[in-house]
Amino acid sequence: MIDLYTAATPNGWKASIALEEVALPYELKALRLDQLDQKQDAFLRINPNGRIPAIVDRDAGDFAVFESGAILLYLAEKTGKLLPSDTKGRSRVVQWLMFQMGGVGPMQGQANVFFRYAPEKIPFAIERYQKETRRLYEVLDRRLGEAEYLGGDYSIADIATWPWVSLHGWAGVETDGLEHLTRWIDAVGARPAVQRGRAVPPVDRPPDAEEIVKAGAKMLGK
Repeated sequence: MIDLYTAATPNGWKASIALEEVALPYELKALRLDQLDQKQDAFLRINPNGRIPAIVDRDAGDFAVFESGAILLYLAEKTGKLLPSDTKGRSRVVQWLMFQMGGVGPMQGQANVFFRYAPEKIPFAIERYQKETRRLYEVLDRRLGEAEYLGGDYSIADIATWPWVSLHGWAGVETDGLEHLTRWIDAVGARPAVQRGRAVPPVDRPPDAEEIVKAGAKMLGK
């Protein structure tokens, strides 16, 4: 059984979608980010960086994994799914996974901040991050003109990237003219496991703070 500590964000959806795709049983531990549940000492023992998502693999001696990309790799390797076993195929998927982790996520995240949340609208910052996000989308579009999915076959690279790109409008970034990317957004979004994972956690679900405390104490041997 996997304990999934998460919230309704693109990074959180990576983990829930992956768990649905590999069909591993998991127990949801929803955190309230606005209440800073992720900064509490008990959760910091699971993820010292105080971010979601994180998982605890009970079947592996309560082994904790944090960082969304690391979680995707762990689940793929644990189940033998969503990641090729040959060296080149695996590398190709990992390259696109890293492209999301180092490019799409950070740049679109900054576009979100300056376009939606910053108390002062800074045109230079908004334009900078929206343009860079669009440039990264164009890289994805070129790749998806060569292959159905980022790694060739459907993989954790697609799972990492889709939750962000599917919310392009929230960052004020359009996908006009990117027909391959648009096709891919629709294809990935139509997968039943993606739809189930995207709904985790339900936005009205209360946090399970008591379970966070218990898990942190257990990892300390208390």
